[in-house]
Amino acid sequence: MPEPDVAAPTPQRRPGDRRRGGDRRRGDRRGAERRAPLQDFDASWFAALGVDTASPAADDAESRFAAGWADAQAADSRFLSRQARRVATQGATAFQRIYRTFLAARAALGVALAAALVAGHLLGLRTAALPLALSGAYALAAVATWWWPPRHDGADASGTARLGRVPWLATIGVDLLVFSALYLFEPSSNLNYFALLVLPVLMAGVLTRRMAALGTAAAVTLLLLANGWRLVLAGADPASAITPAGLAGTGLFIVTLIAGEVAGRLAREELTARGSLEIARQQAQLNRLVIDEMGEGVLVLDRRARVRSANPSARRLLVGEGLAPAAPFALHDVPAWAALVQAVERAFRDGHWPDAGRDLRLDFGGGHGRSLRLRVRFTRRRPVAGEDEVDAAAAPAHEDLCVLFIEDVRNVLARTRQEKLAAMGRVSAGIAHEIRNPLAAIAQANALLREDALAPAQQQLARMVADNVERLKRIVDDVLEVATGASAAPQAVDAAAEVDAVVRDWATTAGLPLGDASRLRLTLAPGPLHVWFDPEHLRRVLVNLLDNARRHASDTAGAIVVTLAQPVPQVVRLSVASDGAPIPADVEPHLFEPFFSTRSRGSGLGLYICRELCERYGASIDYRQRPPGQRHRNEFVMTMRATHAPSA
Repeated sequence: MPEPDVAAPTPQRRPGDRRRGGDRRRGDRRGAERRAPLQDFDASWFAALGVDTASPAADDAESRFAAGWADAQAADSRFLSRQARRVATQGATAFQRIYRTFLAARAALGVALAAALVAGHLLGLRTAALPLALSGAYALAAVATWWWPPRHDGADASGTARLGRVPWLATIGVDLLVFSALYLFEPSSNLNYFALLVLPVLMAGVLTRRMAALGTAAAVTLLLLANGWRLVLAGADPASAITPAGLAGTGLFIVTLIAGEVAGRLAREELTARGSLEIARQQAQLNRLVIDEMGEGVLVLDRRARVRSANPSARRLLVGEGLAPAAPFALHDVPAWAALVQAVERAFRDGHWPDAGRDLRLDFGGGHGRSLRLRVRFTRRRPVAGEDEVDAAAAPAHEDLCVLFIEDVRNVLARTRQEKLAAMGRVSAGIAHEIRNPLAAIAQANALLREDALAPAQQQLARMVADNVERLKRIVDDVLEVATGASAAPQAVDAAAEVDAVVRDWATTAGLPLGDASRLRLTLAPGPLHVWFDPEHLRRVLVNLLDNARRHASDTAGAIVVTLAQPVPQVVRLSVASDGAPIPADVEPHLFEPFFSTRSRGSGLGLYICRELCERYGASIDYRQRPPGQRHRNEFVMTMRATHAPSA
């Protein structure tokens, strides 16, 4: 196929553009349609109708169809209309489809015309050699143009999808030349060659600029009038010769105008569909991003307990460690999810679910499990109006879906307790401020007393006062640090180096020599592991966990195990396990509560502060009880966000 000419778009500056520039920037495309002047005959019908060829904000008035539409990707959202998907996901643009249809119609018309003339000649009809030659040559040329693989399908490289000079001459120009010759040189033929001239006029109105389309209609009209005057000179009645030619020319102009209007409407609808598709795609991506970043698990299931969609939080809650497989997957495939399957079946059977949700427990085996709170919302997909038979066969008449919101019961309880303790925390901070001054006076007075010579019994009482003053100071400092809620300043910290240094310093302070016979074992992943945290706060959390482990672990070798690993690229995990007695089930839910302690002299703020510090940096800390039979059943796991090494 001949390649179309490359013609750069020439934006037309209309009167009043400067005055209406601000309004046009603030208006939408409908406003642009109302402002587009129809008197600009150098512009295309596409631009006159307010439909842009390159983008919704461009001023290109050369074409009805945007060549860039062919690059749109298929939609992946279920919220899009089928009509918009069907229009926007087709490989070819409207211009390309019409252009190819025009080429196929020319090829079929050429073959039919040649066949009709040859058949008439064989049946005894008088046919001159010129029509036979012209029809045969035209059929070959039309078939070759249609068969030849197109490179641009009439859209030039500048992005303007109009028919250039070379394609115009090779298609519409050839049609006008051949059909005009047949019309002029075979006036007495039994075939009505005038009807053939409608095809190039129609396609010129669709594929070319407005001026070129009207020029084509004018040329054919002049041809008809010239033929009418020729008949008048030959002795025909002027009224019977000129009037039909004039009416036919008027009809050709009407065909051109209607074709331009139809082309503009088609282009506008396609542009609207693609715009709606892009907006819907962006909205779907935004929704997916928001759901993926939610801390609450979200599952979309059907009646067969098949998961259609699952965010990372839900996949994390469904397994003991790591992530569940990406959707789609069936809940029936994993025995540990039997309780969840029963809950889904019950929800679909009852048709309702308590607004507050229901609790269930997943048993992962080996003593591992997790209590979850489920909230269910129902949705129903109904047939869309205008679905064809293929769509109706591919999708059921209606499909019930439910959305499960999943949360760890411990997080729910912790959030409830956090809300209740928020007011108490503020009160505690005020009390701590007031305690500092008298506490400092007590400490100073006690120090002055210890400078004097005291009896042994009085010295023991002074030491007891000093020890309790220091204990009260630590409690006040802990309360103030948590209550102030200081903003976090995370930085890239090499967790491997920091953990190694903290463990060695703590072992030296605690009098635990490292080695095979030591109570402490340290396992670090090879290479640096950078995380988002504060070095001093990381040290404080790890020291607190080590103090608790030493307090409850046995005195045998390897009683305390510290492990730093990176199970997935986005996560670094720090584990502190000990071989002490497992924490009782009635104590475990309260581990991270403030002022909760199983020791008489404990402040109950250690683990609570650890969790508060972790949450400041997007990390988490949790207690896990390993299954019976393992030595280290008590394990505190700290999960941190991995990051790249800071640039030098």
